[in-house]
Amino acid sequence: MKSVGIVGNGPANLLPDLLLFKGKIDIWIGADRGAYTLTEKDIPVEYAVGDFDSITDNEKLLMEQNTKYMEEYPSEKDETDIEIALNKAFELEPENIYLFGVTGGRIDHELINIQLLYLIRNKGINGYVVDKSNSIEMAFPGTHTILKNEAYPYISFIPFTKVVEGINLKGFYYPLENANVSWGSTRCISNKLLSKKGTFSFEKGILLLVKSCDTIQA
Repeated sequence: MKSVGIVGNGPANLLPDLLLFKGKIDIWIGADRGAYTLTEKDIPVEYAVGDFDSITDNEKLLMEQNTKYMEEYPSEKDETDIEIALNKAFELEPENIYLFGVTGGRIDHELINIQLLYLIRNKGINGYVVDKSNSIEMAFPGTHTILKNEAYPYISFIPFTKVVEGINLKGFYYPLENANVSWGSTRCISNKLLSKKGTFSFEKGILLLVKSCDTIQA
């Protein structure tokens, strides 16, 4: 299974340890400063794309030495650097796409980057937004198996569409049967698996599956 990793320009302190993903990801794409972030980690970059307006000349030189293909775009354009990188990833026809460095910082960019999971999933590709505290996926109707991950023990189901109908949670601390959840409801927030795996299913709508680490929130 071919996997592509895209690294954006999000705050460095929110990035997970990218070196832990080297065995999972076959091709790395850097979006703007994300290409330099990969260079700092000594991870070879297949494609570097964007306007590169957030790096210095010295950083750009180092990035170029670590990059196989570089595509520079004007700063005024119709797509963000992350979407340009995503379109490049689609050309590679992967089974999985991981997005790093796309959360934190400006909330408008964070929200739209999470929405990019819809474009990924709609093409039949598994998509993941991963940062230091969270791993986010998108699920379409059906039955899905979820495996326990000690790094992200808390599991939340957030409606992406206005209403998600017929939700069933099995193998969870808080089980659920044939429930409907709409925008604004906190009913499916902060659940846990009882054992190594569980299942969730739903009949209509789209869900965001958010796995989180043990941090305290209000």
